Amino acid sequence: MASVIVVGGGLAGLAATMSLARRGHAVTLLEARPRLGGRASSFTDPATGTLVDACQHVSMGCCTALHGLCETLGIRGLLEPQKRLWFRTPDGRESVFAADPWPAPFHLGRALLGAHYLTAPEKLRIAYGMARLVLESPDADPPLEKWLRKHHQTQRTIDRFWSVVLVSALNETVANAGLKYARKVFVDGFLRSRDGHTVHVPSVPLGRFYGDELRDWMLRHGVVTRLNCGVREVRSGGVTLRDGEVLHAETVILAVPFERVLDLLPQAIRELPFFSRIGDLTPSPITSVHLWLDREILNHPHAVLVDSLGHWVFTRGEVSPGRFYLQVVVSASRELKSLGRDEIQTRIVEDLKRLYPAMREARVLQAKVVTEHTASYSVVPGVDALRPTQRTPIPGLILAGDYTQTGWPATMEGAVRSGQLAADALT
Repeated sequence: MASVIVVGGGLAGLAATMSLARRGHAVTLLEARPRLGGRASSFTDPATGTLVDACQHVSMGCCTALHGLCETLGIRGLLEPQKRLWFRTPDGRESVFAADPWPAPFHLGRALLGAHYLTAPEKLRIAYGMARLVLESPDADPPLEKWLRKHHQTQRTIDRFWSVVLVSALNETVANAGLKYARKVFVDGFLRSRDGHTVHVPSVPLGRFYGDELRDWMLRHGVVTRLNCGVREVRSGGVTLRDGEVLHAETVILAVPFERVLDLLPQAIRELPFFSRIGDLTPSPITSVHLWLDREILNHPHAVLVDSLGHWVFTRGEVSPGRFYLQVVVSASRELKSLGRDEIQTRIVEDLKRLYPAMREARVLQAKVVTEHTASYSVVPGVDALRPTQRTPIPGLILAGDYTQTGWPATMEGAVRSGQLAADALT
């Protein structure tokens, strides 16, 4: 069996490592940070000492590769399925989105009909648009907004339905996105199976999610894991660490975020067209606003926000005596780029006051704004032309990451699938 170095301990690197270790390969996993999990990270709240996710990560029922990886590690039970979703508008009204015991795609018909923020004619337009999506070629990728308007979607249906779902799922606006992965979200998530739409939320911080069980699994399968181990250069046959140490292996799997790939390759390699196209991928940011309040303002564990600056709000309830924690996520948050953290916090708090009357009396005890500027690549029309395969033209060098060709957009599921495909490319 081949010796393999995997560079990067995010989901792509973990999936590649686990796939290869199960097949008997000698794997060394290198991670620059002091923990595994990559962008799925947590930080410690200094006031309470509790772990808090930098940004809330969720999956859906259609994310079968991710759930399979969690099953292998024995942490599937740490993902809590949300059988109901609450959609809330600034007038304080809520609609419950839940499936009926009918076959797909009819299982969600009543949920759409019950959406208070859409009129009856708008619901008919949306149903027509969904039907047209099913009939589209899976590889068609024109500009999404143009396609929606061609199929009789109005600004209100775009703002109150298509954007509500897709901006969070794709981390991109309808104005910028292509059709291909928007179609995949709806077909795989809502139309193909009864459980594909079910949102799964980790019941523990991500720092715990990728914790003891993962470390134990690696030890049992002979994986050498080196944390705080930054790599300076990757080449066929090995890597050079930042401290100058050289490690050799028959194969290197480079499993770092897309914006770091070219920096780790020798100039002669990164100038090859196969690799240089990666540099044309455009990043899309995510901002999360963490608030600790003196009271609970939500009646449910989460809410999808309509006509609001934020897209989702999640609550963990009382995390310490008299301190209630919630997080508001703003996907594709380019519009916040010019604002300071205080201004972002102020706007989110004002947003919550419109959404939740209890917020008007609440006191903010502590706040933190976290923006990941390169959270994902932008799924612009034709983005697949920029995404490389896992197998590269350089012998002994394989790529893994959600930016590679997986058939999925930039999601945890796409990252896991890329790692598994990278392992397959070797074996």
